[in-house]
Amino acid sequence: MTTLGIHNTSWTVSEFILLGFSCSHEIEILLFVLFFFTYVLTVLGNGTIACAVWWDQQLHTPMYILLANFSFLEICYINSSVPNMLANLLSKAKTISYNGCILQFYIFSSLCATELFFLALMAFDRHVAICYPLHYPTIMTGKLCATLVSACWVGGFLWLLTPVTLLSQVPFCGPNIIDHYLCDLGAMLALSCTPVPKTTLTCGAVSTLITFITLMYILGSYTQVLRAVLRVPKGSGRQKAFSTCASHLAVVSLFYGSIMMMYVSPGSASQPEMQKYITLFYSVATPLFNPIIYSFRNKEIKAALRKVLGRI
Repeated sequence: MTTLGIHNTSWTVSEFILLGFSCSHEIEILLFVLFFFTYVLTVLGNGTIACAVWWDQQLHTPMYILLANFSFLEICYINSSVPNMLANLLSKAKTISYNGCILQFYIFSSLCATELFFLALMAFDRHVAICYPLHYPTIMTGKLCATLVSACWVGGFLWLLTPVTLLSQVPFCGPNIIDHYLCDLGAMLALSCTPVPKTTLTCGAVSTLITFITLMYILGSYTQVLRAVLRVPKGSGRQKAFSTCASHLAVVSLFYGSIMMMYVSPGSASQPEMQKYITLFYSVATPLFNPIIYSFRNKEIKAALRKVLGRI
């Protein structure tokens, strides 16, 4: 049943029902177990990396500081959606308040934007380190690194101010069932009382702009990095550079490949089930894979982890 309340002096939906996954209660229990263990492993994996960098003074360099921030970001990212999804898998009501839904959309989307900025910043760091190795210490100073990290966090949340403001002005008068496991922009716009083409277009433009700008910068940076690496004589230095770049590009491919399918056209809701699984991939799977791909293959990280475990 649609629940109505007062909002902006008109009758509107005061809460939403997150439909979640179209399956039986028994399957929901299995999904809960699967996602719960994925959630725990993700938090432990990324948390271990962040702590290892924090405790090991030898890792207090720009590259590892970025990795630590990226790992902390992944913890925030998965916490913005998965705990609520886990609760709904065990609940019959599956409701979320109007304000809670708007807030979840804003935090989840802002963290997504922050991750795009961080991936671009990591590409910048590797570009300077490999293309200008002699100037790297003077360019990528601790002060600049801290400034860029802060800019990524602040920029990600500022970037979504316009979409969340527009979404908060969209009239919702019922139905209030969101065919998703979280407050997704496309699924929410589909419930608008009246068509909102300008809002859909603006939100789509904002999502597309940040996605393509950061992606083009990353591809441009790594094109120059690849050229520089190929000029280096064969040896351990060349292999290490290739390994670092390959790990970063693997993370970029996983994240951008899925997110571009979702948010380049946020108003489209023609395949809600497919959208759920794509969202699951980049919001649940990639935070789990990133520590393995990006950090646990790194010798310095492994050494730091052994030191940390030795202290416990």
